[in-house]
Amino acid sequence: MPCSSFVNSHSVTVAIVVLAGIEWVLAGAYRSSPIYAAPSAVQEIEYGGATAYGYGAPESPPPAATTITKKSQAFEIVNQWKYLDFEYPTFGQRQKAIANREFIAENNLPLGVDFYKDRIFITTPRWKDGVPASFGWLPYPPKEESPPIRPYPDWESHGDPYNPDCEKLISVYRTQIDDCGRIWLIDSGIVNATVSLSQVCPPKIVAYDLATNQKVVQYQFPPDQVKQDSLHSNIIVDVHRNRCDDAHAYVTDVWRFGIVVYSLKKNRSWRVTNYNFSPDPVASDFNVFGLNFQWLDGVFGMSLSLAKTPDEERILYFHPMASFKEFVVSNALLKDESLWPAKAQDLAKYFLPIGERGVNGQSSTSGIDRNGVMFFTQVHRDDVGCWNTKKPYDGNNLHRFLEAEGNSTLIQFPNDLKVDREPRQSVWVISNRLPVYLYSQLNYEEINFRILKADTETLVQGTVCDTRSYGHPQNPHSHHQHRQHHGYQHELVPEYLFH
Repeated sequence: MPCSSFVNSHSVTVAIVVLAGIEWVLAGAYRSSPIYAAPSAVQEIEYGGATAYGYGAPESPPPAATTITKKSQAFEIVNQWKYLDFEYPTFGQRQKAIANREFIAENNLPLGVDFYKDRIFITTPRWKDGVPASFGWLPYPPKEESPPIRPYPDWESHGDPYNPDCEKLISVYRTQIDDCGRIWLIDSGIVNATVSLSQVCPPKIVAYDLATNQKVVQYQFPPDQVKQDSLHSNIIVDVHRNRCDDAHAYVTDVWRFGIVVYSLKKNRSWRVTNYNFSPDPVASDFNVFGLNFQWLDGVFGMSLSLAKTPDEERILYFHPMASFKEFVVSNALLKDESLWPAKAQDLAKYFLPIGERGVNGQSSTSGIDRNGVMFFTQVHRDDVGCWNTKKPYDGNNLHRFLEAEGNSTLIQFPNDLKVDREPRQSVWVISNRLPVYLYSQLNYEEINFRILKADTETLVQGTVCDTRSYGHPQNPHSHHQHRQHHGYQHELVPEYLFH
């Protein structure tokens, strides 16, 4: 039953390893293509202290040597549970739900996590019977170690999986909070997927205004964008705070290898496909907690580069769950509905691999902070990694925080990760022992689930991800040297990208 969420040609060899200029490369690529428009001049631009052609001098001196012997000390355990409980209006209602098997504690598992001001949000998809609500919240700072989940926005908003009202929430997988104070959800509409998968409602996108807790978006996917056995399990939102009505949501179909793009302004969606959304069979074999299983999960993890203006093109970083590689594509390409599906084959070459995390480097989700540091889960290694996006994506520039501590049990299968939008940013991680829940039996005398947080700047301090140093200077005007040195394949990267 493959999928990081819970279960279930040819190879482009372009090696783009200088990420300082990747926004420049991708933003100009498809617009300069004959598919889209006549070629236009591409100017050298600066990005985060580096030029489009190589790394410039650091903006500030490299940091003094810093030693943090245990990076696990940077992670705070916010909440942890042996099993989950829910906050019912009365004790009697809780007891009735247990008696009717509407609430079965051992069948509930937390999947997604998010944070906004004084609230932690948590998703509990309806993978088995007895999950009373699939999306809830907890107060922060925590008032107790193992609090019951409070359904969001209220109990009435959650539908009955056996008598479904598709206007209500059925089975929420993951969320994202945007810069406009809204929380967006992807509701798969699937229940009992670990027993006998049932698509009781079409998948839908829902968003709430966090200031009022009122629903502001509800969009059901058209039938032609939902394939047989599709599972829509992850969502990110592309929007600028100065243009909140022009948001785009990107939703991954992890089982049928596509991304559905939704435009809030148009209230329409379209499906994007690319062969790099598919799983890598070599990365589909997992061995964790003494369990061996195969997950053929396609495109899953996504994160966006930063944008200073509403019109600035951004880079979508993405990877399949069953993969060791990271890929990139321009968001401008994804947001142009006229290109899909008509130009899918012609545009395939603009979905570019940028590097690998190595064997056992499978990752579920990722997020990027304001300094341009990407944080990502390492599900096979029970760890969290980082990468300074101003550097090449290779083993020398990828760091794992708990690697030096050996068999740390702090994080056990990190399934979701978010970087919040607070003035002082933190990375939030949910650890849930998912494979044991699926293929064995959780021990409810032990801690099974954790929500952890860490200050982003403290966490990367003294590591290769520290943004106070950019690496080795290069001649920013040597196009030929840059292209040759970093191994671009001449026949696969159009010449006009380097003029």
